[in-house]
Amino acid sequence: MAEITAAAVGKLREMTNAGLMDCKRALTEAKGDLHAAVDILRKKGVATAAKKASREAREGIIAQCILPGSRVGVLVEINCETDFVAKNETFKAFCDEIARRLAMDPKADLEADRVAAVAKIGENIKVSRHQRFEVSGNGMVAAYIHTGAKVGVLVEVGAGRESTVVNDEFKQLVRDITLQIAAAHPIAVSREQVDPAVIAKEKEIAAEQVKNKPPQAVAKIVEGKLDKFFQTVCLVDQGFVKQNSEISVKEHVARVAKKLDDEITIRRFIRFQVGETAA
Repeated sequence: MAEITAAAVGKLREMTNAGLMDCKRALTEAKGDLHAAVDILRKKGVATAAKKASREAREGIIAQCILPGSRVGVLVEINCETDFVAKNETFKAFCDEIARRLAMDPKADLEADRVAAVAKIGENIKVSRHQRFEVSGNGMVAAYIHTGAKVGVLVEVGAGRESTVVNDEFKQLVRDITLQIAAAHPIAVSREQVDPAVIAKEKEIAAEQVKNKPPQAVAKIVEGKLDKFFQTVCLVDQGFVKQNSEISVKEHVARVAKKLDDEITIRRFIRFQVGETAA
């Protein structure tokens, strides 16, 4: 039988990040063949992944990838079992690679990568959800990951002219919009995009709150409460956080558009927060 040297065990561990004893046993089983030992560990990793699949993955991070040219972007939530692993550089690198793969190919098969990561990291890992934006016409996509990577934002902003998209003021506006979404948590770009069922529910709640008022006053009060609701949940109606809400996001966008002599439109966005129930 081939001698299992410490150097061989160290090399196998470097290649697989498996434990020392696991590496030694795999090399012994493989009669010293390094590549066969890697296969043995991968097979054991698959078995380990299957066992861990029943464990809940409630921690994790939000990762993003914007492809060169800023016309394609991806936001992805990847979960693990503990916050310790969520802060691990190996896990973060895995998440970044998954985001890159999804940006390149939205139909990418990630299962083999996930299983390998489970074997390497030692916790159940789940690619929970992702969203991919691709610009149509003139515009750009941008992403923002908040400190700690528990909240992430992806946004698409359009412009009338291609020259606007490469302008630094336009790029700054788009960055500011991602920060706005992360901080203020809107649910829609504008009032027209709010689910009619949500609006109906808000009207019902508002009407119930003022049911003892004179009938002629109820409609006006409900309308006022609904307007306040839109100012809270609609991105363009929110107070612009960067300027202490003295103007609305819509007004700020209009100012930049006027300065650049172009039409600028916030087309869509997505905001992910680790552990929330996907809409």
